[in-house]
Amino acid sequence: MAVICVDAGTTMIKAVAYDASGAEAAVARREAGVARPAPGWAEQSMPAVWDAVVQAVRQVAGRLGEAVDFVSITAQGDGCWLVDETGAPTGPAILWNDGRATEIIDEWTRAGIVERGFRLNGNLTASGLPHAILAWLGRNDPSRLERSSSFLTCGGWIFSRLTGEIACDESDASAPFMDLSTRRYSPELLELFGMDWAERLLPELREDTRRVAGLTGDAARLTGLPPGTPVVMAPYDIASTALGVGAVDVGQACSILGTTLCTQTVVARPDTAGPPAGITVASGVSGRFLRAFPTFAGVEVVQWACRLLGLADPADLGELAERSAPGAGGLAFLPYFSPAGERAPFFDPLARGAFLGMSFEHGREQVARAILEGLTLVVQDCLVASGSRPPELRVSGGGAASAPWLRMIADVTGVPVFRSRDAEVGARGAYLIGLVATGAAADVPAAAHEHVRLGDAVDPDPAASERYAQMYGDFLALREANAVSWPLLAQMRDRSGS
Repeated sequence: MAVICVDAGTTMIKAVAYDASGAEAAVARREAGVARPAPGWAEQSMPAVWDAVVQAVRQVAGRLGEAVDFVSITAQGDGCWLVDETGAPTGPAILWNDGRATEIIDEWTRAGIVERGFRLNGNLTASGLPHAILAWLGRNDPSRLERSSSFLTCGGWIFSRLTGEIACDESDASAPFMDLSTRRYSPELLELFGMDWAERLLPELREDTRRVAGLTGDAARLTGLPPGTPVVMAPYDIASTALGVGAVDVGQACSILGTTLCTQTVVARPDTAGPPAGITVASGVSGRFLRAFPTFAGVEVVQWACRLLGLADPADLGELAERSAPGAGGLAFLPYFSPAGERAPFFDPLARGAFLGMSFEHGREQVARAILEGLTLVVQDCLVASGSRPPELRVSGGGAASAPWLRMIADVTGVPVFRSRDAEVGARGAYLIGLVATGAAADVPAAAHEHVRLGDAVDPDPAASERYAQMYGDFLALREANAVSWPLLAQMRDRSGS
């Protein structure tokens, strides 16, 4: 038995081959470019993403010495990938971290629509969600909507290229238009956002029992796989990654240290009480949902810091940070670097990053420490917003390779941290879903128990945790004080034309 799983991230497309034992046998990676044609915009070429998938799959398939039992797909979520009646793109994909619909979100917020939407399905509206993008296109590019027959997300786009079928997984559909109690599209939500006209664009919704379709002849020729090979539509990347680290039971928590810092907990039902925050998505496990807090900025901040400090590798940032004492000599950092602002655990399109308290006394070590502490305090902020106190935190993503960062996360959250032993955790989650969808495993928890492997625990230091608890309160106070300046900074950007 051999399996190929694709994880199409925002900046990297990965294909992972698994052997008969379920071990990673080969990995191929292709970079995915993100275009920013205007301030706050984030787009991708849909044909370029498809081409990267084909190349990656073909490469790992050529390195396998046996037939492929199935291909399973997971990908970045949200955004809007519009296609016409033939399945061809009607323009570039508009991504999850795009901020062009900010004014529309502001209007919906002032009208109370955003809060009412959260009370209906547990999802806080943000500018990169499909309804916001569709509403923006309706005002600014109606001809594109007229040319389009369906909106997909990245996973649905790849599935359609492989199988010829236009469909959407429940995780992708959870925000913004799905009623999570019935697992069907909600006419009430469409009406709430004034988007009854968008109903014709909704793709077929596929529940857990209808994830599989056959590889088309055209896709077979491109990928080098036999026609008819089963193709599985797995949940989108944050859900597949949660499965890939074994977060399948209520109360478990995990954090993705990737393009987004996505901290999420497994819940039995959507929670629409309390202050609107985060999103709620179907997890791929029956009767389980994820309360997720995907930020707009994550490891990109680390990469920016490496360029700023002249470091060759993100791992060097952690080593540099360890030369400073906790607290970075009173230097605080707000890591809200996305041009789209921030969406979790709060939404503010005007949010911007800042160093606070800087003086001549601070050097590169304190700057590095403050950056990682700021990002880690965001992880804690999301855990607090989830309302849960998990017994442990499972982590994945590129940032999980940093031992200093993992120690900091354990100290800040106060719980043991476990890192997956898999190189590509989202692909592992897609593998588990594929096993169940093709009948090779009874259910996801059983498959996870057999195939998910974690490293040793990174335990928190009680004294450090106590100090960081005080710092977390300081972090919130500094953010609140700094937020007063965000509208003025937006005006300054407008005047400067950036």
